[in-house]
Amino acid sequence: MPQVLVLNASYEPLGVVSLRRALVLVLDKKAVSLEDTGVLMHSATTAVSAPSVVRLTRFVRVPFRGPVPLTRRALFARDGGRCVYCGGVATSVDHVIPRSRGGQHAWDNVVAACRRCNHVKADRHLADLGWRMKRTPAPPTGLAWRIIGTGHRDPRWRPYLEPYGTAEELAHLAPIPAHHHAGGAPPGAPVELSA
Repeated sequence: MPQVLVLNASYEPLGVVSLRRALVLVLDKKAVSLEDTGVLMHSATTAVSAPSVVRLTRFVRVPFRGPVPLTRRALFARDGGRCVYCGGVATSVDHVIPRSRGGQHAWDNVVAACRRCNHVKADRHLADLGWRMKRTPAPPTGLAWRIIGTGHRDPRWRPYLEPYGTAEELAHLAPIPAHHHAGGAPPGAPVELSA
């Protein structure tokens, strides 16, 4: 099911929720839709345009947020889905300093790698192979990464995330594939909501 960006009443990005949850927020008047997908959602009594971005009607106080969690999805988003050694399509996770040699499982030591490079490198240091990384790994920062790291990327979110992320981070907001619509329906096609 498609995901929806949720903004605080102050337009600060809070997170991503399912389309169903966003519709409940809008129908209960706890949020207003700012961007629509163009897909109509039908229930027994009403039809609503499926939102892509919603803003809460009341401000929600958010406690301090720690660092962005290190997940495979967030790591691949940070590295653009490319191997940091050869630039090929990344399919695995590699520790720059191998864990067997004291390396930590942390943002500055973990990178996306293609299976071939990961296999060749094995538990060796880059200097042993004469390899260099295309970019130095670092932890992602900013509110935009809370959204980008989830793996749900809708280009309609860009204007709401721009104040909270760099151009490089926002480049991860790729165009929506043609099949990525509610229930697989084309834009504008009615979709039935089940109870």
